[in-house]
Amino acid sequence: MTTNSDNKEVLLSLKGLSKHFAIKSGFLNSKTSYLKAVDNLTLDIYKGECFGLVGESGCGKTTLGKMIAGLYKPTAGQILYNGVDLGAISRNERRKYARDIQMIFQDPYSSLNPRMTVAEIISEPMVVNKTHHGAEISKRVEYLLECVGLAKQYKNRYPHEFSGGQRQRIGIARALAVSPRLIVCDEAVSALDVSIQAQILNLLDDLKSEFGLTYLFIAHGLAAVKHISDRIGVMYLGSMVEVAPKEAIYDRPLHPYTQSLISAIPIIDPNKRKERILLQGDLPSPIDPPKGCRFNSRCFVADCKYKTETQTLVPMLGHIVACKHVSEGGSTKQQAAAAMQASAEAHEQAAAAHEQAVAAHKQGANEQVAK
Repeated sequence: MTTNSDNKEVLLSLKGLSKHFAIKSGFLNSKTSYLKAVDNLTLDIYKGECFGLVGESGCGKTTLGKMIAGLYKPTAGQILYNGVDLGAISRNERRKYARDIQMIFQDPYSSLNPRMTVAEIISEPMVVNKTHHGAEISKRVEYLLECVGLAKQYKNRYPHEFSGGQRQRIGIARALAVSPRLIVCDEAVSALDVSIQAQILNLLDDLKSEFGLTYLFIAHGLAAVKHISDRIGVMYLGSMVEVAPKEAIYDRPLHPYTQSLISAIPIIDPNKRKERILLQGDLPSPIDPPKGCRFNSRCFVADCKYKTETQTLVPMLGHIVACKHVSEGGSTKQQAAAAMQASAEAHEQAAAAHEQAVAAHKQGANEQVAK
């Protein structure tokens, strides 16, 4: 059993994990460049927790989840499950651990075989892994359907006969079929309506307690991640930039990129005003990421002297953050406040200019009518 400094059992440990995709170009595909989807990422996931993973589209979240589930082979680094390096064992030995790590996919429509009944879909992992036999399989299917909130009579129906939320419940039942210990939830609620999202999140939370599961919960929606997660990791351009308990991430974000993400969460109260930290420029290409700090091309911390240096995760105020400016007492919060103030002033100026344009247009229209 592997433990960390807080005596928490580490179920999954990622050490310097990378996944680079080769891109051929030029005459007869003579030139090769590499898309660095995940680059030198290190992370521990504790037994029994829900670890939320957030970041912009294209930052490598799904690629990371697929490597953990065994769908992608890492370019470099280690995936240690209960201390066993899954990349260093044979294919047959790897299959023994496949039962322990399952995945819930993003799209509940394309992730289910339309030619198979619900019973066949859920029982397939049991048949392949030889965990249940004969009448046990049918009983297990009915039990799992009831666990995810579906009637056992549905087992003979086909996926097209269900709604999106019901299909995702079937996908969850399939993931539970072989009694896994870790489930990778890849955008498991993003394709669903908001009301259905809440139901699926509550279901996942209940199943976590009932079956003793550990989740890697990948999502775009910050509200969903906050609801279900114990700790949250923020990814940017293939690397982890901040890891902390969810309360610390939402109440006291340290990394400039995390601050910009948290500032984007809308406030329900219409009487309150929340200013956005608007990042300048577009997300850099993972084929040619910026040198040194990955965030240097969009960072709003003007006095940071570490933008050209490679950043590694270091402990800071209960967080693990990849920003030397923060770890050495940098004033990122003051910089964030200044950025928000500048954004508010720019917004007010734009609004005033728009009002002037509308007034001028109305005046011109009135003069035209008078003529």
